[in-house]
Amino acid sequence: MKARVKWIENVCFMGESETGHAVVLDGAPEAGGRNLGMRPMEMLLIGMGACTSFDVVTILKKSRQPIRDCVAEIQAERADEIPKVFTKIHVHFVVTGKGLNPAQVERAVKLSAEKYCSASIMLGKAAEVTHDFEIRETEI
Repeated sequence: MKARVKWIENVCFMGESETGHAVVLDGAPEAGGRNLGMRPMEMLLIGMGACTSFDVVTILKKSRQPIRDCVAEIQAERADEIPKVFTKIHVHFVVTGKGLNPAQVERAVKLSAEKYCSASIMLGKAAEVTHDFEIRETEI
């Protein structure tokens, strides 16, 4: 896997993946940025959230669960001192479907957290990473 990050101006950068996708990252105005894009640490959390959501959705689909939506709500705490690493990360899944089996949802979340999600497991080496979920019933 390869990536490229190019400096644009001030503290604004363009990140490019080897698959041809790009994203703008920028700093806060007080750090010399213009707030044109996400902060790098925000991107890190979003990457982890997408990684674990990918797993949960895939596992539930393979288990033939009637999933209609999955949202990962992520909250994180950072150290006060530099380096301001993440110290705690909590992922709350809101899984929506008709007649979802709670045991299957719990299994999918656990498998992602403990076995499949490379990003979550890697961040867990430096921070306390926790997960929970709620199920929302849908009519369709």
